[in-house]
Amino acid sequence: MNIEKMVEIGLLFEQYKELLTSKQREIVSLYYDEDYSLGEISENLSVSRQSVYDTLKRSEKILREYEDKLHLVSRIQEQESKIKLINDKVLDIKKDLLRNVDCADLIPKLKNIEDLCREMIK
Repeated sequence: MNIEKMVEIGLLFEQYKELLTSKQREIVSLYYDEDYSLGEISENLSVSRQSVYDTLKRSEKILREYEDKLHLVSRIQEQESKIKLINDKVLDIKKDLLRNVDCADLIPKLKNIEDLCREMIK
């Protein structure tokens, strides 16, 4: 399994997992979060390997369809990107202010903004 797919499904699952059935959630979680093989999942859940495979593929399709309609993950990624840019700008302003003693009083306020941006990036 490639890492890009793991990341993609992981993000989609994190956002939309409550929209899956409990069985779908369990199988996706075991496969992607716990790194179980299809055989291990089928053994643990007492179902066929083919059933696990089919449920996994169907769940992946459903997660992608939710994202295609709702765009929540892409919006979150866009927000994180913008927040990072804001944080970078704050750091630039802070450096500029350090060169000008008269404006140094603004540094604590900018530090606060920087901290908030860091929290939002996490």
